[in-house]
Amino acid sequence: MDDKVKIKRDGDTITITLANPSKRNSLSIDVLRALTDAFVSAGDSDATGVILAAEGPVFSAGHNFGEMAGAPRETAHELFATCSEMMQTMHRIPQPIVARVHALATAAGCQLVATCDLAVAAKSASFAIPGGKGGLFCHTPLVAVARSLAPKRALEMAMTGDAIDAETAAQWGLINAAVDDDVLDDAVHDLLARATRGSRLSKGLGKRAFYEQVAMPENEAYAFATAVMADAAVSAEAQEGISAFLEKRPPNFGGR
Repeated sequence: MDDKVKIKRDGDTITITLANPSKRNSLSIDVLRALTDAFVSAGDSDATGVILAAEGPVFSAGHNFGEMAGAPRETAHELFATCSEMMQTMHRIPQPIVARVHALATAAGCQLVATCDLAVAAKSASFAIPGGKGGLFCHTPLVAVARSLAPKRALEMAMTGDAIDAETAAQWGLINAAVDDDVLDDAVHDLLARATRGSRLSKGLGKRAFYEQVAMPENEAYAFATAVMADAAVSAEAQEGISAFLEKRPPNFGGR
């Protein structure tokens, strides 16, 4: 694992931490590859949830402009393709990923937060996709942000480049909650605990199906979700849950 990305397991939770504060946790290509490896490793484990955190005064400043200065198109394409693959990997792993945002998340750093399944931010945090101000519109960050916000809010962020505070981000739907800085960890762990209770396999199937159907037209989404839910309904996990409900007892999923 790259020393700019740390991975730690505590019980059923894996925490992946951006750990290059001197570079504002920029998403250089080596960091993107390390993050991809970390998420794949977490997804292959029996952990039930993942926290994405960061060290230092900035959560992430996004892409490293030093890698783009004077670079040929092939190099730029590789950087953005690597980033896009990492973001999609986050959606493919079965565990819920909760972003723990303690400070500014900008450009691809904001994209990273938007890509997490859930997110909690300290009230001192802020969010921006300001690329247009510097001559490089945030095309790829906007893919993730536009899937969290109403179109006009997403375009407001992208076109003005202005930062929004955590409470505004919560109101707009970019994050789940903005909390006092001193209770950030408690709030993150509380949300993750609530998101991971119940059947791990059922949650993993639900996450995967959500990201597949949400981009489909309504009729295709219903056809897809109907097939997935019918298959799931006859699974051992679902039948145990149904039996437990009817018998008024706690379910025993037993790690199936």
